Amino acid sequence: MYLYRFAMKKIPFGHTPDTELFCPTNTHTEALNVLLFSINSGEAFCKIIGEVGSGKTMLCRVLIRHLEKTRKLAYIPNPNLNVKSLHYTLAKELGLRIKADSRDDQISQSIQNKLIKLNKQHGPVLLIIDEAQAMSDDVLEALRLFTNIETEQQKLLQIVLFAQPELNKTLKKNHLRQLNQRITFSYHLKRLSPPQVFNYIKHRISCVSFGKKITVNPFTSLLTYYFSKGTPRLINTICHKALLLAYAKKQDKISSLNLIKAAVDTDGVDRFIVKYFKTILTLTLLSISGTAFAFLGAI
Repeated sequence: MYLYRFAMKKIPFGHTPDTELFCPTNTHTEALNVLLFSINSGEAFCKIIGEVGSGKTMLCRVLIRHLEKTRKLAYIPNPNLNVKSLHYTLAKELGLRIKADSRDDQISQSIQNKLIKLNKQHGPVLLIIDEAQAMSDDVLEALRLFTNIETEQQKLLQIVLFAQPELNKTLKKNHLRQLNQRITFSYHLKRLSPPQVFNYIKHRISCVSFGKKITVNPFTSLLTYYFSKGTPRLINTICHKALLLAYAKKQDKISSLNLIKAAVDTDGVDRFIVKYFKTILTLTLLSISGTAFAFLGAI
């Protein structure tokens, strides 16, 4: 692996959501601010929507790390559950021991009693659910009913949903309108712009470098943007492969040629862009000639 060659303490472009490598881009910073404002305001629901690979799970882990010392958190990373499984999972996250033959109403009552106890110690419990688009309508309705548990001043359970855009379609169903109306704050993660892609790549490399840093130039990052369309997961995949190629060739930079080869080898990259890359590159260079200085100035 290239870690020793490039004096890196860890892989800079891995797919594991390592919060030490979190890059505070505009869209992710705005999303985090929306989350914190909603939570501090005592809202029952908040949702973050983003396409595949947009950085939802990373943001989810950053939120957990930010609040874990001050709030009681419950985390469900895979909500493909039925209602009873949801009750069991939430009970387990709250530290309850539930008998296998317990009825749903008994589990719900145990959860309610635990929430009341925890509220006296830590305030409302924060339930964070990743991949929320996988939840069935019945489970979503069960979540809504849990947020009915409250004191005169505040909710005992607040829920944050991280999901793909399919969740928005689900919430538009008439029988889920009560839940949809309770989501006061939401945010849709945007793709990264060309300057943000450049800063993202530099930031990830800087976080893992001991001193010697592999170089990347604005044009190479611009290619990364066009191949990835500003999607963080694709940026990570392409740059990781480009670093492997640089290692094999004993180079100290992410070159344009290595980046192109990495993109061609990556699933998820627009095949049209790859197939007609030379034509697109020529047209792109002509079209950006008047905006190149603006791009360089932005970064």
